Amino acid sequence: MAGTKVSVEVLKNLDPLSSLSEVRLQELADLCYVESVGRNLDPFRLRSLDGQSVYLLRGELARTYSQGRSEVIVGGSAEARRPLGTHRTFVSAKAVTEVQLLRIDEDLLDIMLTWDQLGKQEQGAAEQQSAGEPSGSANWSVLSGLFGINNVRFGAFSQLPSAHIDGLLQRFERIEVKAGEVIIRQGAEGDYYYLLESGRCQVERMIGGVSMTLAELKSGDTFGEEALVSEAKRNATVTMKTDATLLRLSKQDFNALLREPFLRRVAMAQAEQKVAGGAEWIDVRYMSEFQYDKLPGAINIPLSEIRNVFGALDMSKEYVVYCQSGRRSSAAAFLLAQRGYNVYLLDGGLWGGDRLP
Repeated sequence: MAGTKVSVEVLKNLDPLSSLSEVRLQELADLCYVESVGRNLDPFRLRSLDGQSVYLLRGELARTYSQGRSEVIVGGSAEARRPLGTHRTFVSAKAVTEVQLLRIDEDLLDIMLTWDQLGKQEQGAAEQQSAGEPSGSANWSVLSGLFGINNVRFGAFSQLPSAHIDGLLQRFERIEVKAGEVIIRQGAEGDYYYLLESGRCQVERMIGGVSMTLAELKSGDTFGEEALVSEAKRNATVTMKTDATLLRLSKQDFNALLREPFLRRVAMAQAEQKVAGGAEWIDVRYMSEFQYDKLPGAINIPLSEIRNVFGALDMSKEYVVYCQSGRRSSAAAFLLAQRGYNVYLLDGGLWGGDRLP
């Protein structure tokens, strides 16, 4: 039964979804595709696994592998907590009973995991700071929850190299504004990108000498994006309707962060040579992902915990960092490189096409 609504509680029982924040899970619940497949049918004959993370929610599903061996997975079991096909590739499948499947776009999930892990990292770092933290600093627990999936997938941040997400979160400034204050004036030069942490504002544009209200923005909404990606003048005026708290990022910072940092990328063949010569794999995914398809000899340091190993890893050793797509690992590689580690990034991650068997 396609289109069935999935609950957040169901998502909490799946890996690596269980590691996502409540805010992210609520977003994801609206983006999942649930389908029912009848007994004796192959769920993947018409709709393959390509580009998707697929979970078995209910029923029994038989999987057959290239060697002729088969196994049955049962919805609700420990095996069903992870996506089908993640551990090993199977050649066919058959529903032993009627089954219910949950499908999620793989790239979408990877984006959510990247932002969520880095948001948690920033929140943890902020909590460790002293009580004398400057008032202009952003509230990371709020900030990380405000980056909605549409913003990071289709908005200004969709073009941001993953390696620069950490820097982005650190450079936001928190300011208090009053009702009636003009934040952006039509025709002015662009300077900042804004995110409403709390309060409301009104967007107006002068058209033929008449002021037209275009929108009213609320907590979680963003504005001023054009100033970050072009040299155009402001095309509207934004005025606060209430007292509010804004998070702002300068155009200069955002444009600097949009430029791909210098990362030493290596293909799988090169990475294998480095590991054979003494380098070490670092898998920055969650443990629930790592334990099923880790590369031989890899150590697991989730991206959200990467700061905890600064000073603990051997500075004289080479490391090759990887994740599923290269998104999370590029962020980790950049952070490690900033601290002087001799680190390489597995280009394309495990999805690169030439991964180890």
